[in-house]
Amino acid sequence: MGTSQKNNGDNERDPRYKGLDRVLKRLQFQQSGLIEVLTSAQEAFGYLPEEVMIYIATQLKLPFSWVYGVATFYHFFSLKPQGKHTAIVCLGTACYVGRSSEILDAISKEYDLDPGQTTPDGELTLSTARCLGCCGLAPVVVFDNQILGQEAPETTVEKIKEVVGGKIPAKAVSSC
Repeated sequence: MGTSQKNNGDNERDPRYKGLDRVLKRLQFQQSGLIEVLTSAQEAFGYLPEEVMIYIATQLKLPFSWVYGVATFYHFFSLKPQGKHTAIVCLGTACYVGRSSEILDAISKEYDLDPGQTTPDGELTLSTARCLGCCGLAPVVVFDNQILGQEAPETTVEKIKEVVGGKIPAKAVSSC
């Protein structure tokens, strides 16, 4: 494949596809670049819509099932739009013993969310992870890419409410 490949329909009008095309070209449309292409697509679109994965599969001459399989295998990729803010609660053994399930329940109750969901206003996405590798800081929550260690249900909800409510910027949340 080369630069003569055509985008179709909305792809020609959406500048995000041009950035994706640059990555594909730089990687010479090699199938081994799939994860890098998916990462670039997620950065551009905020998540991986099905039509983008189809486009990537076509450009790399891969079956859609392969692209979809990679996108769903890695926790980093999301197939649904994410909220402006994200909270990932670790449910690994050390965190679970440290009451991370109570933290998860408190956030769920406060925002009426189940893990994997986003608030209707698009402000917060709640997720879980099996282990974040910060066992010495258990229980751990990653909020807007900042690790919050030795958390408690009440303090975690308050920190999230302050940022989501716009009282403080996300970078001002204390972290470890």
